[in-house]
Order: sequence, then structure tokens, then C-alpha cells
Amino acid sequence: MARRIVATCILILSGALCFAHAIRAQVRAQPSAPAQAAPAPSADISQIATEAVVWLQNLIRINTTNPPGNEMAAAKYLATILDREGIHSEVFESTPGRGFLVARLSSSAMPDPSRALLLMGHLDVVAADKTKWTVDPFSATIQGNYLYGRGVIDDKAMTIANVAVLVALKRSGARLNRDVILLAQSDEESGGTNGMKFAVDKHWDKIASGYAMNEGGRVVLKNGKVQFVGIQTSEKVMATVDVIATGTSGHAALPRKDNAVAHLASAIAKISAYEAPVQFNSVTRAYFGGLAPIEDEDTGKWMRALESSDRGDHAARWISDANPVWNAMLRDTITPTMLAAGITSSAAPSEARGVLYVGLLPGNSVDALVGKLQPLVNDPAVRFETEPGGGESTPSSSQTSDLYAAIARVAGQKFPGAVTVPDMSARATDSWPLRMRSVQTYGLLPFPLTEDDLLRMHGDNERIPLDSFAKGVDFLYSIVNDFAIAK
Repeated sequence: MARRIVATCILILSGALCFAHAIRAQVRAQPSAPAQAAPAPSADISQIATEAVVWLQNLIRINTTNPPGNEMAAAKYLATILDREGIHSEVFESTPGRGFLVARLSSSAMPDPSRALLLMGHLDVVAADKTKWTVDPFSATIQGNYLYGRGVIDDKAMTIANVAVLVALKRSGARLNRDVILLAQSDEESGGTNGMKFAVDKHWDKIASGYAMNEGGRVVLKNGKVQFVGIQTSEKVMATVDVIATGTSGHAALPRKDNAVAHLASAIAKISAYEAPVQFNSVTRAYFGGLAPIEDEDTGKWMRALESSDRGDHAARWISDANPVWNAMLRDTITPTMLAAGITSSAAPSEARGVLYVGLLPGNSVDALVGKLQPLVNDPAVRFETEPGGGESTPSSSQTSDLYAAIARVAGQKFPGAVTVPDMSARATDSWPLRMRSVQTYGLLPFPLTEDDLLRMHGDNERIPLDSFAKGVDFLYSIVNDFAIAK
């Protein structure tokens, strides 16, 4: 009997050792992301946020610089996450290597697109100059409390947060009172022709909804505490304008007064100095009115004076100088972004080109703005051409809808003492095609971020604090829980 017991123990021990060896081998065989065991089904949002850090790192490591994009590789990666959770997804290709992913959790009620909630984020990123970064922008490096990477704020953290929300809803077995749809689209950084426009025009049945949440808003952190939550209800319209100067080509040893580069430089200098007049709308009035009581004494004073007859001009200058975001919310803006001329240093070119990135307040026309620039430059050797493919001006989303109320309500719970204000993005997002279809669409980058980190978007060393990412995932999940789960 004793020998049988010993033999049995040896078999059990051998099996355990084999299992341990198998687990170690499996861990070693994992891809470059930090290895971790498959999580047990759980609706613990803090646990899911921890898992989501790895998803976010893997997504950043897929280089989706636009152009060319390569977003399909990223979409297929998201599909693997969803597949593991038992969430069906579909990928649609707009052009080779580009397209979008969509997934849906259906409600127990009769499907009603007018009630459905769309959670969206884009997969493409702008280019990064590696020589200006302290880490490889596509390495998803963690240093201290920060995760660095191109697109970590714009917009891969938002996309992964949306995935995390779907995973949490699925694991919890939540009974939804409306469909919740995930959309991860391409080409946002170049106008959306191969992304959002394609999704809306060709596959509206897959994403039809009455409500949507996208990037665009802000949770602003100041002195370690959330100061305000900006819910994007409107956005500026972007346009690209080329400035073209012509002159006589020839040997650079023989300078001429009609040098194209000199004419372009003079024109760009005048355009850069131009300041469009201040204009207000219902969103910016509510925004500055809501912030005035919580700002420091000087800032609050000038915010309240913005539309006063005697101090309005001075107030606008003060506010514009204080914050580039506020400046862009007050007026049409023009930023020179690119210059091109010549093919060799010893030859004067016959043409020199500059590119202007134009941000228009809703309802304003790029042609009207260019009409002001031509006499400002006052040079017959310089002309302007507006590139096709800009966005369209759309009505603002409602500040009284059920979704806006849910965002504001949850913001008050998560960030006591912070104010919630409607926001107008100084940049364009993929929300405008939805607003064109009367979808109540709100921008909310849910992660508490300082102004410094927000301004790194499209800049060098883009990063997100890990604790802010976790708080943002929790904030977004709580909003969806409030809005879409049957009580």
C-alpha cells in the first residue's frame, strides 16, 4: 500500500512539473508585449484597465502613420482582443490596407438605431520625427508613470478605452437598454475619405446610431486635481490652403527682385501676423462663462469681460495670449506648416510653395478668409489655392440630451468640485459626418491630463500618465453604464 501511495505521489508531482514547464514555455513564446496569463472573466474595471495598458502598447507598436496608414493591421489586432472575449467584430476595407472595424453588443430590447450608442476612435496617427523624441515613438516605452508613443493621446488610448468598455460589458453580462457599437476607423488625420466618410457612406447600417462618443473633449488637470470637464459639442472646420509664389528661375549668383522664395517668405510673414476678428457662438459663451468662476482672479475677470463694450478687445488679447487653445476658440486661425522651393542651392526656383492649415469657426467660409489674405499680402506674384477635401460646418450637438446629462452627471461623481462645460474643439474630428446625420455626438477624451500633456498631441514625446489612463477607462465605462445599462 505504501509503495502505491509513493508511486501515485510521484506521478502527481511529475504532472505538476510538466504543467509548470508548459506554462513557462507558453510565456516565453508570447510576442513582444509583456507576457501575462489569460485573465479570468471579470467585470472589474480596474483589472480590465490594467490589461488595457498592454493592448495599448501593442496598438502603438503597429505603425499607422498616415500616410500611408496601414490601419487594417491595427484593426485586425483589435479583432483578436474581441475574439478572445467572445465579441464578434467585422473589418471593412476601403482601399488596400485601410478601412474600419466595427463590433456590437446588442440590447435585449427590439433593435432601435435611434437609441444606439456609438463609441468611436481612430487608428491612424500623424508622422513623428524620431530625432526629436527621447524614446522611439513606436516603442510604447513606459518611463516612470508615463506611457510614451505616437498616437497615445490622439487617438489610440481612446480607441483602447472603448475596447475596454465593450470587454467590461461583455464580461459582466450587463443587460443593455440600447445597442452599444464600437467603431475603430482610419484616415482621420487626412480628412476621413478612407475612414469615417467611407463608413458613413457605404456601411451606415453597421454604425447607425442616435448617440456617439468620440475624441475632442478634455478632462483638464491642474495642480493635481481635475479643474474642468469639457464636453465637445461643436468643432472648428479645417481647410488646407496653398500659397504659391512665382518668379524667374536662373543662376543664384545673379539675384533678381522677383525671387519666388523671397516673395513667399514675405507673404508668409504677413499671414502669420494676421489676427482674425473675435467671434462668439453659444458653445464658446457657455464655455468661458462656465470657466470664469473657477479660474484665478485675473483670468476670470477677463473671461467675464470678453463681450463687454469697453474692455472686450483687451480681454480677448489677454485671453488669447494666456492659452493657445482659447485663442483658437475665439477666431479663425491660420498656421503655416510646410514650405517647399528649389532643387539645388545654386539655382533660384521659378516657384515656391507654402501650406496653411486653416481652422474656421462653424459657419465661416474659407473663401471669405482667403479673400482677406489676398489684399493683405498685396503681391501679384503670390496666389492662393484651396485644397479639396475639407470638413463641413455642422450644427452643434444638444446640451440637453440624455447622453450629455449622463456625461455631466458621472463627471460630477468622479471629479468632485470640477465644473462641466460644453466645448468647441479647435481642431476637426470625425464627429462632423455623424452630426450631418443628426447623431447627438459628443467629444470626450476621458483621461485627466495637464495642459502640458494635452499640447504634446501631434508634437514630440506624446505621452499619457498610466494613472490617468486607468481613470479615463473607469470614467468612460461609468458613463456607458449610466446611459446604456437597464436599471
